[in-house]
Amino acid sequence: MSTAASSRPSPASAARRRAVIDALRRGAVPESGLDLLATGLDRFEAALDAELEAVASGSSVFKAVRGEYGSGKTFFTRWLGERAKRRGFALAEIQISETETPLHKLETVYRRLTERLATASFPPSALRPVVDAWFYALEEDALADGAGDEDLPEAVEKLLVARLTEVSRHAPSFATALRGYKSALADGDEATAAAVLAWLGGQPHVAAAARRSAGVRGDLDHFGALGFLQGLLTVLRDSGHNGLFVVLDEVETLQRVRSDARDKALNALRQLIDEVHSGRFPGLYLLITGTPSFYDGQQGVQRLAPLAQRLATDFTTDPRFDNPRAVQVRLPGFTQESLVGLGATIRDLYAEGATSPERVKSLADDAYIADLARAVGGALGGKVGVAPRLFLKKLVGDVLDRIDQFEDFDPRQHYRLTVTSSELTDVERNHAASGSGSADDIDLDV
Repeated sequence: MSTAASSRPSPASAARRRAVIDALRRGAVPESGLDLLATGLDRFEAALDAELEAVASGSSVFKAVRGEYGSGKTFFTRWLGERAKRRGFALAEIQISETETPLHKLETVYRRLTERLATASFPPSALRPVVDAWFYALEEDALADGAGDEDLPEAVEKLLVARLTEVSRHAPSFATALRGYKSALADGDEATAAAVLAWLGGQPHVAAAARRSAGVRGDLDHFGALGFLQGLLTVLRDSGHNGLFVVLDEVETLQRVRSDARDKALNALRQLIDEVHSGRFPGLYLLITGTPSFYDGQQGVQRLAPLAQRLATDFTTDPRFDNPRAVQVRLPGFTQESLVGLGATIRDLYAEGATSPERVKSLADDAYIADLARAVGGALGGKVGVAPRLFLKKLVGDVLDRIDQFEDFDPRQHYRLTVTSSELTDVERNHAASGSGSADDIDLDV
C-alpha cells in the first residue's frame, strides 16, 4: 500500500486542460498541469532534476528562489512540485504570513505543512493516508520476516521502534502518538484516533482525554516541530515516497513584521538551512521564495549576517549565465516576447478543447495576442513583468471564451480592454496608478 504514484507525466487530457484554463480564467496559478504551460524553464531542468534525484536517494536540499512580483515564482514552485510528485514525492505549499503562519513559530509551520500535505493519490490533508500506509508497510515487512498472526502486533512494534530510533532521540512523543493512534484504531475508537492524529499533525487544543489515552502531554513546541518533521520524513519514506517537497512562499512578508518577530523569523530560517545541510532531514527538498528586496535589503536577509552568508549568490553576471545549481536562483521575469509566447501556448491549449479550433487560432492570432499583451502592460504602467496574471485572465475570460461561444464575435471589432481597480492586486494597482494617473477605470483600444 503506497500513496506514491508513477513518475511518468500525465497526458494532456481534457480534464487537465480544463483545470488549467479554469484557473487562468480566475486569475490564479493552476494547481496542476503546469507542464502544459512551462516556457523558458528548460535551463533549470537538468540541475533541479539532479537535486530531486539526490533527495530521493537520501540527501536533502535547500533552495531559494528570487523574483519580482509577476516573475512567476508561484508558477515555478508548482511546476517543480509537479516534477517532484511524478518522482514519488509528497508535497506541501505553505504561505508565510505574520498572522496565519509566522516563520519564527516552527510549530505553526509544521502544522500548516501537515494540513497542506498532498501526494499523487491524496489531496490535502494526506497525513492520515500516509500514516495508515506506513502501518500497512510495517505489517507487510513483519509478515515477510516470518511473523505470524499471533505475534504480528509485537513484530510491528519492534519495527516501529527500529524505524524511529533516530527520531525518538529528538522527539520521543512522535512514536508514542503513533502507538496511541494505532491502539485507538484497534479498539474501534475513531474519535480518539482522529484526535491523536491531529495532535501528531501539530494541532493545538486536542482533548486532554485523547492525549492521556495516547500517553502524550501538552502541545507541540518550536523545537519539537523539527523532530516531528524528521519523523514525518521517515513515515513518508517507509510508506513508499521518495521524499517531501516543501515550499515556504512569500517569505518577503517578514520585512513588514515587528523587528523582534522579524529577527526571530530570520534566525528560524537560518536554523532550518543549517539543519537541512547537516543531513538531519534526509528526503527533504525545502524551497523558499522571495523578492530581491528581501534577499538584498536591510529589512530582510541582510539583517542577519550568518543567513546572508548562507544565501549569498553572485548575480552580477549576465543572467544567461546564472548557475541553476546555486543555493539561490533568480527568475528574470516576463518580457513582451515571452509574454506573447505564453499567450500563444495558452491559445493553442484552449483551441484543443474548443468548438471551432481554427476560428480560435485565426481570430486570436499571434499578432492579436501581441497587441493584447502590450495593452495590458500599458494598463499597468508599462510594466510587462507584472502583467502575466491579468493578461492571461483577460485572454481566456474576455477573448477566447467569447470567440468559442459566439460565432460573430471578433475581438478586434467587439472587445475593448477594460481594467478596473477591483480586479487588481495591490502591486498591480500601484503600477496602474503610476502609469495612467487612475487605476479605477482604464480603457484601451486593442
